Amino acid sequence: MESRLPAGWTIEHVRALSGDRGAVLLPLDRFVVAEDSGHRDYTPLQPETILGFHDLCLVLHDGEWFMGQIDDDGSVICWASYGADLGQAIRCL
Repeated sequence: MESRLPAGWTIEHVRALSGDRGAVLLPLDRFVVAEDSGHRDYTPLQPETILGFHDLCLVLHDGEWFMGQIDDDGSVICWASYGADLGQAIRCL
């Protein structure tokens, strides 16, 4: 299954807003979790979209954008939700 951007968004728009010309849509076939309040407990996420920005990423899950880091094995650990607005989440990178 492939990542898809929300309606009205293009990868070029994401790159322009983020300032990262290398931003890409990543495949969804990876392990993705969210860290629960820094307690080293993790909740698995079912991403609808994963945007990669070098070693950081934004993951869309249940209408919210989570920021995370891509590990060497390709898995993603997210640490916070930045809400439903992709533009705002990108500005928080």
